[in-house]
Amino acid sequence: MPPRALTATLAALTLAALAAGPVAAKGAKSKAPRHNLIIFVADGLRSGIVTPETAPNMAELRAKGVDFHNSHSLFPTVTTANASAIATGHRLGDTGDFGNTIYVGPPLDPGTGSQVAGLEDDPTLGRMNARFAGNYLNETTLLAAARRAGYSTAAIGKLGPTAVQDVTARDGVASIIIDDETGHSRGLPLAPDVAAAIRAAGLDPVTPSRGLNAGSGDFRTPGVTHANIVQQDWYAAVATQVLLPRFKARKKPFVLVFWSRDPDGSQHDQGDSLNSLKPGINGPTAMAGIRNADTDLGRLRARLKELGLDKTTDVVVTADHGFSVIARQDSGSAAAKLSYPDVVPGFAPQGFVAIDLAQSLGLPLYDQRGRPLDPLKGEHPNNGTAVIGSDPAHPDVVIGANGGAELIWLPRNDGREALSKRMVRFLAAQDYVAAIFVDDSLGSIPGTLPLTAVGLKGSARTPRPTIVVSLRSFSTGCENAELCTAEFSETSLQQGQGNHGSLSRANSHNFMAAIGPDFRSRYRDPAPVSNADLAITLAKILKLDLKPQGKLSGRVLAEARKGGGKPAASKAKVLKSKPAANGFVTVLRYQELGKQRYLDSAGASGRVVTGPNG
Repeated sequence: MPPRALTATLAALTLAALAAGPVAAKGAKSKAPRHNLIIFVADGLRSGIVTPETAPNMAELRAKGVDFHNSHSLFPTVTTANASAIATGHRLGDTGDFGNTIYVGPPLDPGTGSQVAGLEDDPTLGRMNARFAGNYLNETTLLAAARRAGYSTAAIGKLGPTAVQDVTARDGVASIIIDDETGHSRGLPLAPDVAAAIRAAGLDPVTPSRGLNAGSGDFRTPGVTHANIVQQDWYAAVATQVLLPRFKARKKPFVLVFWSRDPDGSQHDQGDSLNSLKPGINGPTAMAGIRNADTDLGRLRARLKELGLDKTTDVVVTADHGFSVIARQDSGSAAAKLSYPDVVPGFAPQGFVAIDLAQSLGLPLYDQRGRPLDPLKGEHPNNGTAVIGSDPAHPDVVIGANGGAELIWLPRNDGREALSKRMVRFLAAQDYVAAIFVDDSLGSIPGTLPLTAVGLKGSARTPRPTIVVSLRSFSTGCENAELCTAEFSETSLQQGQGNHGSLSRANSHNFMAAIGPDFRSRYRDPAPVSNADLAITLAKILKLDLKPQGKLSGRVLAEARKGGGKPAASKAKVLKSKPAANGFVTVLRYQELGKQRYLDSAGASGRVVTGPNG
């Protein structure tokens, strides 16, 4: 045999051996075949934007499988919060993942001095587990339950939510975890045999950068004009050329989570409408991001068919949240009247809520690391996260900015009730505030609804916010308001770029669909569903025990399963707060099915997009 042919043959044999993994011992009892599962998360994909023209693979899957057209993200409508729900089947009051940025008490990393943690980071997730009893979510994830039951398991994709899917699996062996940092100094380890298999497939076991999709620009410079092609091509190649063949060769069922950064990343950073609300996230870059995610889903399904796995694999597609265009102009914020070196004159700066609150309370303002800030000198908190009080090490107020949602903690018990009432009175008077929720322990405060109304009070191990604010949203004027919603948002991004977080229907209406041997065909589910229902339903299908700790779990989507019947009727409901002194009323619109509550929107009249027509 020629040397080159011999080398190729040995490489192929090596890959096959690596893919095969352990085999069952002789004499082991055979079990009935179990189905495989792929959960594909198209980060930031709006339900109404998916058509045969914009996303043909997703549109086809929805048409041929189950169309969850009455779908819901959880509030706050941000990534790791909904990643925790997708992973565990529990609402945020149980998982404690209240947002991408949350208060954690004493700094997780003493070197930073920050009492606020950003959860889209692998080392931070490890520190969160160490701080909060080994598993900060306090719930078993679907992926963890699957691997304990003998399934092959992997999660691949966007940094942060990918590792959340099996948050305690950090050794590279229990579950395969591949994200932005794989092969880099801050990344989770990759098992040697997996790295070898990736190399044998002609790929580098180091995640590439986002390339032309990286960089959001600034207030004078447009952001990106390319989708996240290079990085996601690599993810798709690893999934289709390495993971799926490996799983098949093992002759064991598998669960794979593929978390597509697009369209989220491209919608956030797009450079098509700098400082302008139009075209916003409906421009060519955002649409390319949608097509990029759609293409990856198509690759996965095509590979399943090539491997003969399509008939035994369920494919569930969801988005963690919807999306909106960022508004910074005409916010009504006092902070917008000051001058900053990196902000368009008259636009709200990063941290406008924190600046306004500090001024109203007459207390010093600091960034999250305790550095004093003076807005009169053009200083503002980065990304909106800040602490307020005389002593930044023991602050009166901690603000975790989460796009269109503000999470506010009052860590000190002394004077907490009086301080919260002062803050609510101030917030209720601000034009940029749509809805206010407060800890139930504070009682009924005019203008607010309790945290229990939106599923934010449960058995969480992490500190629960005292006040949660949803910022104002509005339509920029199109036929379907959900597709052209703008929201005031705490972010380093610019007006015209994209964000989410608020409880508008534009952000709560995520894309959801499913197809496979366990799901009905060509079925349009009229019932409300949410990200919290997925793990509960899939655990039932896979016969897994999630061993719940908290009570805020989703429901089994029995109507969507093969042979399912007609779902119970849901009821559209409205919950209103008592009016604040100035007449402000928080209005929560939701659907109820049995004991489950599905949040549509929340906001005072005229301050929130409630559905397709505003």
